[in-house]
Amino acid sequence: MRTSRIAGVVAGLLLITTATTTVTANAATDPDDPALHWAGSQVAKHEGAGAAGFAPLAGLPGLDVSHYQGNVDWASVAAKGAKFAYVKATEGTTYTDPTFAHQYNGSYNAGLIRGAYHFARPNLSSGAAQADYFVAHGGGWSKDGKTLPPMLDIEYAPSGDQCYGLSQASMRSWIQAFSNEVHAKTTRYATVYTTTDWWTKCTGNWSGLSQTNPLFIARYSSSPGTLPAGWATWTFWQFADSGTFPGDQDQFNGSATRLLALANNTA
Repeated sequence: MRTSRIAGVVAGLLLITTATTTVTANAATDPDDPALHWAGSQVAKHEGAGAAGFAPLAGLPGLDVSHYQGNVDWASVAAKGAKFAYVKATEGTTYTDPTFAHQYNGSYNAGLIRGAYHFARPNLSSGAAQADYFVAHGGGWSKDGKTLPPMLDIEYAPSGDQCYGLSQASMRSWIQAFSNEVHAKTTRYATVYTTTDWWTKCTGNWSGLSQTNPLFIARYSSSPGTLPAGWATWTFWQFADSGTFPGDQDQFNGSATRLLALANNTA
């Protein structure tokens, strides 16, 4: 559960050192510590956490992870049926997840199709600057049949205004700049991870990326529910925060052939 992820750090100080930054924070008082953020870390606070244990009826199973999962046994994950994974790479323009290389390479070596994701902090720097940092620190792409499009994790702000203090127009511009820069650097449009509620509140339910960018919808329930405007369907769905695999439980909306096509940009 998400609460169990935090339990190990609430008792005291958490020190995480990476090649680019050292973060020392009290987990109980510093919600802006990037070490406390993963895909969906803010969703349960605002939309509630769904019960683990149910399984979607169709599609391919997968997961998303960050340093909270530690050294994942990827061979075991693959043996249990996972076909893909998204791995946290970066946040803002200073933080690189300390387990990224292990998670990214380990999932690859176990036969999963994997991709990297960036936790957005639109209040700290521009979309283009964060995209540049992301691509330079793990968010690249190659047509090897094993790499998913880089992903933007855009969700509720960890502290303060839920929309990072940006107007809907400014948020749309920020996301567009991030997507454009990722495309310019990798030739791929970023997968967009979000919730319908956040997207409606903070972008005005913008449909501007729906024809180009895959949607990764977060909703802890038995169905993905209503999607953000413009997207006729979802590509990935985060449906629970614990279950069969370490980290969050995800599903790809299609067959193994379609997942490979997405990885190779032939979909």
